[in-house]
Amino acid sequence: MTAFDLQAILPELLLAVFAMFALLAAVYTGKDKATPLVTWATAGVMLALALFIGLGEAVNGRAFGGLLFEDAYGRFAQVGILVAAAAVLLAGQDTLVRRGLGRFEYPLLIALATVGMMIMVSAGDLMTLYMGLELQSLALYVVAAMRRDGVKSTEAGMKYFILGALSSGLLLYGASLTYGYAGTTGFDGILAAASGGEMGLGLLFGLTFVVAGLAFKVSAVPFHMWTPDVYEGAPTPVTAFFATAPKLAAMALFGRVLFDAFGQAVGDWSQIIALMAVLSMFLGAVAAIGQRDIKRLMAYSSISHMGFALIGLAAGSQYGVQAMLVYMAIYLTMNVGTFAFIMSMERDGKPVTEIAALHQYAKGEPVKALAMLVLLFSLAGVPPMVGFFGKLYVLGAAVQADMTLLAVAGVVASVIGAFYYLRIVYYMYFGEAEERVETPMSPAAWVMLMGAAAAMLLGVINLFGVEGAAAQAAAALVN
Repeated sequence: MTAFDLQAILPELLLAVFAMFALLAAVYTGKDKATPLVTWATAGVMLALALFIGLGEAVNGRAFGGLLFEDAYGRFAQVGILVAAAAVLLAGQDTLVRRGLGRFEYPLLIALATVGMMIMVSAGDLMTLYMGLELQSLALYVVAAMRRDGVKSTEAGMKYFILGALSSGLLLYGASLTYGYAGTTGFDGILAAASGGEMGLGLLFGLTFVVAGLAFKVSAVPFHMWTPDVYEGAPTPVTAFFATAPKLAAMALFGRVLFDAFGQAVGDWSQIIALMAVLSMFLGAVAAIGQRDIKRLMAYSSISHMGFALIGLAAGSQYGVQAMLVYMAIYLTMNVGTFAFIMSMERDGKPVTEIAALHQYAKGEPVKALAMLVLLFSLAGVPPMVGFFGKLYVLGAAVQADMTLLAVAGVVASVIGAFYYLRIVYYMYFGEAEERVETPMSPAAWVMLMGAAAAMLLGVINLFGVEGAAAQAAAALVN
């Protein structure tokens, strides 16, 4: 192992070692009594690592003989993953304790899932990719079924596990086909085998199965079927995690595979990604209209948003990757704030997820209602919220790539999707008078809600520098 190899893997190594030592310490001391301390310590380590990666010296290269990439693209994704994971942990800590789910294993499983995600986005080989993907998935299968006495939670864990195993099988089959026809699992070798813009039929089949496996992870249609049930059945803090960091990791991994392994054959995969983007946008927008449970609604919202992010990848350009990264950063911020609110919804001490429970909510909690209004407007893409500019970025990338019809489809889907976000706003401000939902929040959750809402307003100035960082990341991937 060289010094560069150690530098490339150091953040993942530190987080993994911390998780193992924290697990031993918690087992031999207070177990569940140590949960708050373990949660805050885990979030602190994640934020420290995000700072270390974000402020570290920008070095582009390949570690461990090409198994891992150390570049601006991977660093951008890793910072987003770490910050989102820490934010969700802190926002959900109080809720888990109130619901009797304050298990000390939870933050450590999230930490191990985060290690897997960090490896995924830096993978330079199909085997490294699979190792990171499975480390993330195995931890998430467990947390989805964390409420062992709940039928819905158990069902969510089982569905996620079965369909996740299927997607892993598809990915592995695609990897084996790719290896068979390229003679290597390294992205550099696959790129050379697919050079000239023409791929053999075997490699094309390999690409198809790999894309199918990755599409499951981003909830892209037609591999979305697990999302509504898992979002609804899993404990809300777990749902909040599913809707944030893993989505960025999977989308970043999607970009890594398409450009670093199959970047010489954009014409072979661009139309497939564009079709998935259109199907995801419209299914998410239309299916969410009839939802009465806010967690299921956010599941379909997630499917629709992943469709918009896929537009950036479908463009097949550096600007398209930049647009996708900007969109995902905005998406993470919106979802962290929105789920900080959803986690707090209760009545008589019991969790409430019905949208109808928000009738006349603004009369009792005007500040929180205003924050939610800003976040919902941003999710809908209403100007001047930052969410509007996120959509503008990806649609602009499609137009720049001469995919005007794809951009038009995005506009239409966005208009349809605005309905169900605005319906929640209508309920909060103009709904029928009835017993209002209560939203007790910990200071951390309140900060997440208000901070995300403020970011959606103040970010219009310069996107807090995300645009420049995304441009550097895109340049590192595509060039």
